Amino acid sequence: MDTLQKNHTLSSEFIILGFGDLEELKIFFFVLFLAMHLITLAGHTTIVLITLINTCLQTPMYFFLRSLSTIEICYILVIVPNMLANFLSRNQRIPFLGCALQMHLFIALGGAECFLLAAMAYDRFVAICNPLRYTLIITRALCLQMLVLACISGFALSLTLTTLIFLLPFCQSHEINHFFCDIPAVLFLACSDTRANEIAVFLVCMLILLIPFLLILLSYGFIIAAILRIHSAEGRSKAFSTCAGHLLVSLLHYGCAIFIYIRPKSCYTPEQDKIVSLIYTNVTPMLYPMIYSLRNKEVKGALKRLLESPNR
Repeated sequence: MDTLQKNHTLSSEFIILGFGDLEELKIFFFVLFLAMHLITLAGHTTIVLITLINTCLQTPMYFFLRSLSTIEICYILVIVPNMLANFLSRNQRIPFLGCALQMHLFIALGGAECFLLAAMAYDRFVAICNPLRYTLIITRALCLQMLVLACISGFALSLTLTTLIFLLPFCQSHEINHFFCDIPAVLFLACSDTRANEIAVFLVCMLILLIPFLLILLSYGFIIAAILRIHSAEGRSKAFSTCAGHLLVSLLHYGCAIFIYIRPKSCYTPEQDKIVSLIYTNVTPMLYPMIYSLRNKEVKGALKRLLESPNR
């Protein structure tokens, strides 16, 4: 019987219900989220290009910022185009392996972003708390190692988690009440005992979300203490401005993710999850470039010079 269930699951497909209850507003939401998607892509692409072209931005901080924007571009491309297509159709069919691949890439890229945000916090910690040894500690080799480690960790943990979830039998409903193959929505459809899988999800989320987030908070505890010891008001303001953008992005990213994934299956609420997922897959990625550019004089200056250069 188990073999038949698994064979049925592997040969079947899922149906993404998306926003079927918002039939009258689908076109409006399609136009709205398409505009947000294009703004997000333009913002992150601009950050990548500016930090590549401008020689003044070839520092570890901007290396991490460029890497973060690159991961963010891939992250939203995994989810948003399918979501937009779903607005134009009654429901969207996705093959079993296609759903598994989407979940794997989503978790892997999100996990890599979590680890990279922790690496950025360490960079800011050294810059503020140990500035005289900054260039000796934060070398180009270390930056590359932290980036590679963040990506490998994200993809390895994602592969483990996705495999555990998709080995479950889905012998009843295949209708995913979401706009993509998210963990709680797929886990909710399993027709067997999922307690072991829920524990695995919790442990992986601890590694991806809670531990990096706690390290970021610890880093900023030391950073704030160091900033308060600076006698000059201008010095305190400059030190804080280099960290404020990263701290705000971290709070947005981890806040939404912890709300969705650090909880039991019994607390799953499809409609609430879809709203929060819309925020962390569409709204917050759009805000990141704005946060970094508005809080960072060097990025604003580089962008201004880049826009003015053709007119000279």
